[in-house]
Amino acid sequence: MANNYFKFKQFIVQQDLAAMKVGTDGVLIGAWASADKACNILDIGTGTGLIALMMAQKNAEAKIDAIEIDEKACEQAKINFIGSPWSQRLNIIESSLQAFKSNYKYDLIISNPPYFNNSLKNDCKQRQTARHTDSLTFSDLLEGVHRLLNKEGRFCVVLPTDEKENFVEIAQAHNLFLNKLLDMYPTPTKPSKRVLMEFSFQQKELEEEGMILEEFGRHLYSDKFKQLTGDFYLGFKSKPEDA
Repeated sequence: MANNYFKFKQFIVQQDLAAMKVGTDGVLIGAWASADKACNILDIGTGTGLIALMMAQKNAEAKIDAIEIDEKACEQAKINFIGSPWSQRLNIIESSLQAFKSNYKYDLIISNPPYFNNSLKNDCKQRQTARHTDSLTFSDLLEGVHRLLNKEGRFCVVLPTDEKENFVEIAQAHNLFLNKLLDMYPTPTKPSKRVLMEFSFQQKELEEEGMILEEFGRHLYSDKFKQLTGDFYLGFKSKPEDA
């Protein structure tokens, strides 16, 4: 059974109410996405509020809105926001993306969205909503991003690698173009399982790289992964030992 909380270097995520607990996908996209020069940030499907909290830590000036359709998850995120050092800059809104309206557009939109399509559903309705695309299809997500993103803004997302081509195609139909990509490999001998992508309204030369999660054995993480997540995970450093 997952712990009722997860402790990071600068904040704690309570997770007893949320269907989806703290996981590697959320930490990865929160650590990888650049929050530089973003005054207004939107986290779509915030769950426990993890990614919004990471954005608040990374950017000391940004105002972060977080939307979540599930009532219990909203309650959880609110608890975590209030308990953080950045409560004044974090705002939780209970809403679907389709119904969400904002008086301003966002410099950065970030999401760890539902991604299971036509797969066996869990008996827990909360987990179904969080994990399956029934309530938020890729088209719905990208239409929302197109509507809410500044013309110079960026959109970052984490997905299973086998959904990449489909997602990129739908994104292009919404005039969003893939600019940056990180392939995540579980081990040196296994194929990529997750892909982190950054989109914008500008067509640019693609920046592409790969990263191994567990390079030396079970729970023996690669130096690149530890450096990427070192500002957040206890016991990891954000710079190499000899830096």
